Amino acid sequence: MEELFNNTNFAVLAIAAYLIGAIPFGIVVARMLGGTDPRSKGSGNIGATNVARTSGKAAGALTLLLDVVKGALPVIAVKYLFGYNDMGMAFIGLAAFSGHIFPVYLKFRGGKGVATASGVFLATIPVAFFIGAGVFFLIVMVTRYVSLGSVTSSLSVPIAAFLLGYDSWYVLLGAAVFVLISIKHVGNIQRLLSGTENRFK
Repeated sequence: MEELFNNTNFAVLAIAAYLIGAIPFGIVVARMLGGTDPRSKGSGNIGATNVARTSGKAAGALTLLLDVVKGALPVIAVKYLFGYNDMGMAFIGLAAFSGHIFPVYLKFRGGKGVATASGVFLATIPVAFFIGAGVFFLIVMVTRYVSLGSVTSSLSVPIAAFLLGYDSWYVLLGAAVFVLISIKHVGNIQRLLSGTENRFK
């Protein structure tokens, strides 16, 4: 680990992954398609769900795609262009994910990270990702609560990664992502408990 963190190239790649992850595609897409700044309406979140509510489903779908790509791209680049090991890929993935939820471009006030985390997991632990995606869609279909699906699926990913025998760094990555996603969803969790959370239509 010490050798990795003392590597200048790795530090540059981690910063680049963070800056890519920090691109607020929800705002960019809404403006490009003539929609509303997602921070000003709905939940105020810059993620795909709120963009879909405030600027239309097309804008939401495009935001979702781009947020997934910005999570996957840095990890794929590190793997195939630079040959870093699982530990390095896990840290690059965490950097990209952190960029989305703590973006320097928006004074560190970002989204909730579910789509970007999905891109990271798709590029690192794909089988665990698809299990998590299945959990997400099942819960959302049954309850219509995106927030409940997001938190529950983010918990299922590190559990699945552990049971499937993925490298421990990916299990730790999944656990860290779950904690951060849960923190970003505290308001949603409180509304779920009080019965005032918005359902996805």
